[in-house]
Amino acid sequence: MRNEQRTARLLNGISLMRVVMVVPVVALVELGPTVRYAYVAAAVLFTVAAATDFLDGYLARRWGATTELGVFLDTTADKLLVAGVLIALVAVGRAWPWAAVVIVGREIAVLGLKAAAATGGTVVKPSIWGKLKFNVQFVAITAAIVRYPQRIGFLYLDQWAMTVAAVVTVLSAVEYFSRFSFVLGSGAQ
Repeated sequence: MRNEQRTARLLNGISLMRVVMVVPVVALVELGPTVRYAYVAAAVLFTVAAATDFLDGYLARRWGATTELGVFLDTTADKLLVAGVLIALVAVGRAWPWAAVVIVGREIAVLGLKAAAATGGTVVKPSIWGKLKFNVQFVAITAAIVRYPQRIGFLYLDQWAMTVAAVVTVLSAVEYFSRFSFVLGSGAQ
């Protein structure tokens, strides 16, 4: 039992570290227009924070150490990281507000779906679409932070990536809602 508690504390600590890292990443993005290398530092920290998601997921699966608190912290950390950095990127003109609304809106909608499912005893497990969404968002956000200075056609590389991220995000939401549509139609309030 003692070992299981230590393992859970380690995994929860990794997720909490990701939550804490949101603040400096956001601050560095906001300093980017005026402080040299702030965007580079933000990209490095964002990458480290995103990598902790893979690390704690890998370790939790390997050790068979999944807890309700761990799942909550992991999900919350991911959403705070993506939403916080996207909002900062909008503030400095490196992300479109519509893309941020699509991405953050999907996170809130799917979170609500998961909560509704949980009240009925249904567990909404992650799908390949959810994992693909996170990876595409990671690439798009990192590209927006470090922005390649030349346009490709009429958009920057990160804007093309953000467009793909928005599309994959919507497709991910459609997949979740179609898979768990029975939760929404299970009765009137």
